[in-house]
This record gives sequence, structure tokens and C-alpha cells, in this order.
Amino acid sequence: MPNIAPIVGRLRKGLVMDLSVATGIGLGMGYWFWYGYHVPAVRHRDAFYAKIEEQRIANSRQ
Repeated sequence: MPNIAPIVGRLRKGLVMDLSVATGIGLGMGYWFWYGYHVPAVRHRDAFYAKIEEQRIANSRQ
């Protein structure tokens, strides 16, 4: 019967790989949400309220 070498450090390597991949994907999706959705939505909202404020100021001067 041939001797089979024990599997040493397999769990630790797998855990490190899983955590690295999860962190990378999580950060990537976080950046995508923040700069792909949140920031443009806030800019759109702020432009809307700036327009309303300009109209309010223009109407108060008349």
C-alpha cells in the first residue's frame, strides 16, 4: 500500500482564499453601488432642489 501524504494547511488556504474573494467582490460591489447609483442619484436630487430654490428666489423678487 502506498503512503498518502496528509493534507496539511488546506483549510487555512481555503479560508484565506474565500475571505479574499469575498472582500474583493464586496468592495467592488460597494464601489459600483456608491459611484454607479448613489452619487448620480444624489446629484440628480440636488439639481432638482437647486432648480426649485432658483424658482423660489426668482418669484420672490417679482
